[in-house]
Amino acid sequence: GVYADPDRLRVFLDGMQGVQLGAFTALAATLDLSSHSRFCDVGGGNGTLAAMVAAANPHLTGVTFDLPPVAPVAQANLVRHGIADRVAVADGDFFADDFPPADIYFMGNILHDWSEAEKQILFDKAFAGLPAGGILVAIENVIDDDRRSNAFGLLMSLNMLIELPGGFDYTGAQFDRWARTAGFARTEIRHLAGPTSAAIAHKSSVMA
Repeated sequence: GVYADPDRLRVFLDGMQGVQLGAFTALAATLDLSSHSRFCDVGGGNGTLAAMVAAANPHLTGVTFDLPPVAPVAQANLVRHGIADRVAVADGDFFADDFPPADIYFMGNILHDWSEAEKQILFDKAFAGLPAGGILVAIENVIDDDRRSNAFGLLMSLNMLIELPGGFDYTGAQFDRWARTAGFARTEIRHLAGPTSAAIAHKSSVMA
């Protein structure tokens, strides 16, 4: 498979991140992270999102978290972007292992790979790992609740259903339901670029 060949893996990861550059650029430029101190990009691939977030927010430190074969690709990319002193690389399985400590969790094109039950597991793990006031930020082709406007998101959802056992794209209302089931206090959807949005879940700043 692609994970067994370092060169194929690098090309695959670069391609996956490349299609999201516009959305990542918009996110890094517009999301106010001034009240946060550390982020983790869950399923961070080649580290592009982590590099962009760190460059736009010099006060932040962070970590990318992905499977062990991905770590060398991410490390080389972070060094190339000049932010390896602030962003570390951690390897692991985000279903089997706890998320690295952070007050922001990013998931770029991660949730849509999985079934509803698996999505809920990831929400639950993010909520458990975040401190009070922390946020989960998912960057994906979030479908409008009426399922009428984001044709690309609908087609992507169909593609995920064909390619993966349980994957599908989702609406803002579905994101909100999974987030609140996990314990998050509220959610919001911010359009980024093209068909892509940031779905953000906020953990209450006052915890019981």
